[in-house]
Amino acid sequence: MALITTDRITGDEISESERQVKASQIVSYAGSIYGIGALATTFYLVGRNTHNDRARETGILTAEATIDSIIVGGALKGITQRARPLDGRERSEFFDGGSSFPSGHSIQAWSAAAVIANEYHDRKLVQVAAYGIASAVSVARFTQHKHYLSDVLVGSAAGYGIGHYVYHTHHRDPSITQSRWPAIVPQYSRNARQYGVGLTWNF
Repeated sequence: MALITTDRITGDEISESERQVKASQIVSYAGSIYGIGALATTFYLVGRNTHNDRARETGILTAEATIDSIIVGGALKGITQRARPLDGRERSEFFDGGSSFPSGHSIQAWSAAAVIANEYHDRKLVQVAAYGIASAVSVARFTQHKHYLSDVLVGSAAGYGIGHYVYHTHHRDPSITQSRWPAIVPQYSRNARQYGVGLTWNF
């Protein structure tokens, strides 16, 4: 709430500086759908070609987290309809047909970073790189005059939560034995006169 109430002031202050806009635009590409999509595809293809299950899963979960973040971000943008910093007199206003809140790049970058950091929890450098790049993307969206501080903060927090949720919900435990064929087990209860079939497939 504190950031929202001061967003117009901080947004107007940063808009007076143009020197960092070009660099910010370049950094922002890392959080775009194209940047995250390329990252997820690279992880998946490298993992598949080198038989690296962790890299392959990272690619799949990164793609899933990105899709989830696009859905959540799109819904929030549609609900809040906040005007962007360069939208003139109506800038920073909610319910005014804008698409500023939250930052889409931030939510996508942080959802991917959370997945990667969790997958490579045993490698501190990977974690630092993942969260460092996501932080840089969030800051760049503000310095590029595309979003307010509250936009990037909420987007970052939402993306972090989505990435953690996707990882902890769909992470494959390597201790579980994989099988090419499903295990089919008949199930029945004479007393209840219930009959059925259970299907288990770890793939």
